[in-house]
Amino acid sequence: MHTLEPRSVFDHYLSISRLLAGQLDFHSVIRSVAAEISHVIPYDHFDVCIIMVDEKYHIAYESGLETDWGKRHPAPVSDSPIRTLLWGEVDHLLTDDACNDPRFHFEGAFSHPIISQSLRGRLHVPLKVQGAVIGALSCSSHQAGFYGTQDVVNARAIADLLAPHFFAIRAAEQAKRSAIVEAEARAREEGLRLGALKLTEALEAERQRIGMDLHDQTLADLTRLSRRMERLAHTPDVTGEALEPLFRGLQQCMHDLRQIIEEAKPSVLQLFGFAQAVENHLERSIQESGAAVEWKLTDETNGAIDCLEQSVSIALFRIAQEAINNAVRHAQANRILVRLGATGGALTIEIDDDGVGLAHSRKPSGGGIENMKTRARLISARFAARPAGPKGGTCVSVTLAGRPQAAGGAV
Repeated sequence: MHTLEPRSVFDHYLSISRLLAGQLDFHSVIRSVAAEISHVIPYDHFDVCIIMVDEKYHIAYESGLETDWGKRHPAPVSDSPIRTLLWGEVDHLLTDDACNDPRFHFEGAFSHPIISQSLRGRLHVPLKVQGAVIGALSCSSHQAGFYGTQDVVNARAIADLLAPHFFAIRAAEQAKRSAIVEAEARAREEGLRLGALKLTEALEAERQRIGMDLHDQTLADLTRLSRRMERLAHTPDVTGEALEPLFRGLQQCMHDLRQIIEEAKPSVLQLFGFAQAVENHLERSIQESGAAVEWKLTDETNGAIDCLEQSVSIALFRIAQEAINNAVRHAQANRILVRLGATGGALTIEIDDDGVGLAHSRKPSGGGIENMKTRARLISARFAARPAGPKGGTCVSVTLAGRPQAAGGAV
């Protein structure tokens, strides 16, 4: 017990009240009043823990010794050595030796700072506002049996001075966090709305392109074949030589239709998985370009990429498809490397080429880049297109943070 003259104690309380004025955050409050509190209740370690609004977590603000309590932001109330006080089950905690007091050591308790810092004598009182516990004021000493009942009385008086100020700061910080969350949510919603609009426009343009391909190419070829067949129908003797052009024409129509269908629906993705679908698209794109392009695909995801929702998997495939098309058709690349990786629960797809780069491409692919960005935004993935190295080239990467495995619908 530490006895002070009533006048002296009153002066310290008054000084604490004055020091609180103008302090707008927890750290500044603790720093401003720590010295005055030490005159009333000497300590080797002093902290105030504040229960967050959800009442499940708390944050500790320390003075004197620095411990792991002050580094855990936020920490579960259920793991606190003084959880009974924070839950309102006791009106104070006083111990002569916290290192050996079972109240501070239970399964799951984060109490190792008590042992590592030899915090033996300990005193804890609640911070209350309108009868509700919003936190706790704690003083600790290396000396066993250091605190007594009068220290509890003094600590309660100090806690009553601090509690309303801490309550106001907590409310202000919660309002600030809520405003930030709301602003971020509005920004995401607007970004998704714009992204969906751009993607809808891109899909409409794609539908128009497919319609034009079918009309200008396949339908025209079928019409030409139909007229030939009509003429042959009036010929008495139809020879194999006469049918040969029809056979070749039908084969060409079937090839063109397959190509249109392949670009419209990633069936290989659904049947054989992501890596095989990308590899298949790489081979076909290079073969159709007629260019001598070396390529390599490495899959380091251990199957994780095939456990995504179907809609997410298709969006990632479309991004890879667009990046490969840009590298083959516009970048004049001699080498294309595709890497599928998984690190820390995140999936990453990188398409790296040694072509002329985005800035020097003969046919700028701005629409393609925007489409890739939009698709990435709609599945909450990070997208980047940057130079592959000092000699040029382009590296397109898309990173998807960890998410639960599921089976979803197609888009």
